[in-house]
Amino acid sequence: MTFQEEILQGIPDDLPPVKTYDPSINHAPKRKEILSETEKVLALQNALRYFDKKHHATLLPEFKQELEDYGRIYMYRFRPSYKIYARDINEYPGESTQAKAIMLMIQNNLDHAVAQHPHELITYGGNGGVFSNWAQYRLTMQYLATMNDEQTLVMYSGHPMGLFPSHKEAPRVVVTNGMMIPNYSKPDDWEKFNALGVTQYGQMTAGSYMYIGPQGIVHGTTITVLNGFRKIKKSPKGGLFVTSGLGGMSGAQPKAGDIAGCVSVCAEVNPKATKTRHEQGWVKEVISDLDELVKRVKDALKNKEAVSIAYAGNIVEVWEKFDEENVHIDLGSDQTSLHNPWAGGYYPVGLSYEESNTMMANDPDQFKKEVQRSLIRHAKAINKHTAKGTYFFDYGNAFLLEASRAGADIMADNGIDFKYPSYVQDIMGPMCFDYGFGPFRWVCASGQTKDLVKTDAIATQVLESLKQGAPEEIQQQMQDNITWIKGAQENKLVVGSQARILYADAEGRMKIAEAFNEAIERGEIGPVILGRDHHDVSGTDSPYRETSNIYDGSKFTADMAIHNVIGDSFRGATWVSIHNGGGVGWGEVINGGFGMVLDGSKEAANRLKSMLFWDVNNGIARRSWARNEGAIFAIKRAMENEPNLKVTLPQMVDEDLLNNL
Repeated sequence: MTFQEEILQGIPDDLPPVKTYDPSINHAPKRKEILSETEKVLALQNALRYFDKKHHATLLPEFKQELEDYGRIYMYRFRPSYKIYARDINEYPGESTQAKAIMLMIQNNLDHAVAQHPHELITYGGNGGVFSNWAQYRLTMQYLATMNDEQTLVMYSGHPMGLFPSHKEAPRVVVTNGMMIPNYSKPDDWEKFNALGVTQYGQMTAGSYMYIGPQGIVHGTTITVLNGFRKIKKSPKGGLFVTSGLGGMSGAQPKAGDIAGCVSVCAEVNPKATKTRHEQGWVKEVISDLDELVKRVKDALKNKEAVSIAYAGNIVEVWEKFDEENVHIDLGSDQTSLHNPWAGGYYPVGLSYEESNTMMANDPDQFKKEVQRSLIRHAKAINKHTAKGTYFFDYGNAFLLEASRAGADIMADNGIDFKYPSYVQDIMGPMCFDYGFGPFRWVCASGQTKDLVKTDAIATQVLESLKQGAPEEIQQQMQDNITWIKGAQENKLVVGSQARILYADAEGRMKIAEAFNEAIERGEIGPVILGRDHHDVSGTDSPYRETSNIYDGSKFTADMAIHNVIGDSFRGATWVSIHNGGGVGWGEVINGGFGMVLDGSKEAANRLKSMLFWDVNNGIARRSWARNEGAIFAIKRAMENEPNLKVTLPQMVDEDLLNNL
């Protein structure tokens, strides 16, 4: 059977052979046993509804065994026989170019070079799933391969609900993930309802089919590190950045350190993750001995090297050892998946990787105690370094939130705020998001490197032209991105699809997209798929990350993200998504994303202008209403450029009046 035939087959009439469990693949840890006996029966009923009744007697004991062994029913038997990766868009079967683009992006998210746990359909973050099982994958791909441009596929937390009549200007796919009734958004609720097969954690770009490998975050991390050093008024050259995590998202950190020009140390307890990032060139050196690590770091700092070092061990050991040896850390952070602390997102110090995996499945209560004990010790070590001048920031992974819940010494004197800022509060919010700059990205659907090179050149030309007339307030952001895009090829950032990311405002995104569409029309490049990270100006309401620098008391509201995805849907997005969970935890954030296919047509040109303008300025308007100075500047500038934009501006209150109350 060819690749195209297997896609069109969907769920096969005849059962494929049982697949052998491959220990060489990085697998998800076993999930804790949380279902009652009655609920286990319900989970099996839910799984079997994908299949003809004639197969139920065969599949029932098999799925029961999976539920017992892994805590989930993944349906490993139904993994496709073909290799999963982002192919040339023309290799996908189907009537709709837009649908083919979505198939390409789904397969990129599940590429073994990209996905964290590919056989469990998890892209990154320990639980960020594209689907919950392989039947959902097969059925979704079949729907996409057979739909036309007057249909919309509705995705219900990984489950393809079906094709519904719509129209050509409607999204081809509408995605929701984990949209729970608010009182059912606790971590154990995810464990339970995911095990039942009725919802999933889509993270951000995992469940919205817009992940482009660690490059997707390496640019943002580079900007964060550069601005972090600017904040402490020190050059990255000869500076030290210490953090942890080498997973799907966190794996970008050492590469970002290399590009910024500092010495970086990134701890990782999972040997497979460390091996993958080292082989991919995302980290230069691997060291497993603490004394050797100290010597290597001191030498690198003395010689002002730009070098990334992975410590094969626990990050707490690094913080403590560097304190003992008086190794000065300039910037410190953490990017373990603490949004998922009890199921593999954070590994406690004092336990091996294997011991932790066993305990989290077999004794989850004790594992939670070990994690919290480790977080207390972790925070204590950080506090020792910050007392010596280290600038520590929370990288939006819920480190401060979970440390506070563990009882760590992490609160400010007022007992309300954290001792340390989130990177959005101090860096990305006031320097980027308030001005409309966020992670715009594109994928060359041909899969050809030459198309990516061409789009890099187009984007550079557009940015350099825009910079000439840009106001002083955004000159630094413009230059950082020009420097980034010019060095993109030499830094070998591509993992999986031929994709690129840069930070741009609405004007920059529209101008770049317009130039791409014109190049496609001229036949210079193939179709291009536009998107962004949910971690952006407008798409996400997250009080401990994306909206943490909104101080009018509204940071716990989620209207903006909902408005964003609704507005994108009728302004021309090819697909839209809205999720509960994101990068800081189930129940802690609502976030939305989109994808848009450029095919060189006039219709695409109209869509990109309408949608990209809204997608950014919706967030700037909300931030300006919160009285954020940069956002007020940006929305006024947007209104000057677009007569149809009329935004309510805040009246500023005289501080003396308030002080005299």
